[in-house]
Amino acid sequence: MAEHDSPPDPQARARRLAAYREIRLWGDPVLRASARPVERFDDGLADLITRLRWVIDDATGAGLAAPQLGVLVRVVVYRVPDEERDGPARVLVNPAIVVRSAERTTFVEGCLSMPGIVAPVERCANVVVHACDEHGRAREIAAAGDHASVLQHELDHLDGVLLPDRLTPEHRRSYVRAVHDAARAGWPAI
Repeated sequence: MAEHDSPPDPQARARRLAAYREIRLWGDPVLRASARPVERFDDGLADLITRLRWVIDDATGAGLAAPQLGVLVRVVVYRVPDEERDGPARVLVNPAIVVRSAERTTFVEGCLSMPGIVAPVERCANVVVHACDEHGRAREIAAAGDHASVLQHELDHLDGVLLPDRLTPEHRRSYVRAVHDAARAGWPAI
């Protein structure tokens, strides 16, 4: 259940540590709260998106939701796994899953709010998401495979749902034990 890939270069490590100081970790009640819709596409939203992009880049995550930074609004940033390493992370404002495939598959997922720990999560293999971009333009995203997994994981954060909530009882017990051990040890994977 543990995963560890600390950046080798001291500057990257310092940036990663700074990014993780922004992220709310397991046990913070804000992670269990529901986020409210964004109503204004203004400088405040632009600043939040800049901050989300900075944190996801330096923490080297696949996705990040505003509640993970303690901001209870419906905004996520993400990268399509195995496709995007350059350029800014994609932004979804007020996203909602409008189509879920009946087909399900298991993905190995981690979470920046529970760093260094991964688990198998069964999710819909394909989803369609309606959202706005950072400028308020409507978007429809059809996602499959790991892309669908990342979107489902990040949208869960907007409703206070965490990765352990999606696990089988057996995997949940093991995962929560690993999370508690990591938290007591000071989150060594950061």
